[in-house]
Amino acid sequence: MADAIAARLQALEDRAAIADLIARYGPLADAGDAAGVAALWTDDGIYAVDGFPEARGHAAIAALIEGPVHQDLMARGCAHLLGPATITLDGNRATALCHSVVLAKASEGWEPVRVAANRWELMRTPDGWRVTRRDNALLDGSEAARALFAG
Repeated sequence: MADAIAARLQALEDRAAIADLIARYGPLADAGDAAGVAALWTDDGIYAVDGFPEARGHAAIAALIEGPVHQDLMARGCAHLLGPATITLDGNRATALCHSVVLAKASEGWEPVRVAANRWELMRTPDGWRVTRRDNALLDGSEAARALFAG
């Protein structure tokens, strides 16, 4: 019985840690904290954003935040909203699926500029859960986004 309770507690803690990691992405991106965003990934982690070259490793992931597309978005005013995520645990690995919406300041309010499907692959590291791969595809009717959600 104690082992079953310990396993259930570990699963709850893992889910909470993963949900927190995903939730941290938006505020870090909106603050322009490139190093903070990159630190969510493993050293060799991959961030594949539909429409952009695949970024591999902390320097390349940080470059997405430091790059002109993101900097222009921040200059307008932006908000990255993610989740809630469905999380599937598999020992020291996990997969999470969620929506993301990027809002940008418009003259009279806010407008969505990117609505996407996200698939996160994560692993437990000595420093906690980290992203090994994140795929992001626009929910524009194409097969790519549906495929992310279908697994």
